[in-house]
Amino acid sequence: MAQVAQLNVNGSPRAIHADADTSLLTVLREHLDLTGSKYGCGEGQCGACTVLIDGKPRRSCITPVGAVGQKSITTIEGLAPGDRLHPVQQAFLEEAAMQCAYCTSGMIMSAVSLLHANPNPSVTDISHSLEGNICRCGTHPRIVAAIQRAAKALNQPMKESSR
Repeated sequence: MAQVAQLNVNGSPRAIHADADTSLLTVLREHLDLTGSKYGCGEGQCGACTVLIDGKPRRSCITPVGAVGQKSITTIEGLAPGDRLHPVQQAFLEEAAMQCAYCTSGMIMSAVSLLHANPNPSVTDISHSLEGNICRCGTHPRIVAAIQRAAKALNQPMKESSR
């Protein structure tokens, strides 16, 4: 039996009609047309479906929408401010950190959470934070380099001209 609920997705309230046990991924993709989060394994093991819930990475394929309540949900679509890419997204492009790109949104979401909690992560910190994100194309070294680049970009003071 469908229930009416309201979610806070990418800073906006969104009304949905779904059972409480419907996966958050299903609601995002099929009800809200936010398709950046991917269905990979359906068991929370691959990380392709990673979103941020109150800033923490969560596997949306195994998160029931009823468990989210009014928490803040951020998807890959909600990262970029206007026409500019988020620094992590930009770094992934600059480092060519994606090949097939299926894992990319989940990797980026995990990286954003890591850099929020730890602005200067070591390679070990980065690798640890990505343990639940699988890249079958083997671009892991470029993904780590992209996260290091993004950390530097986020830690640079704003230039006078951009204020």
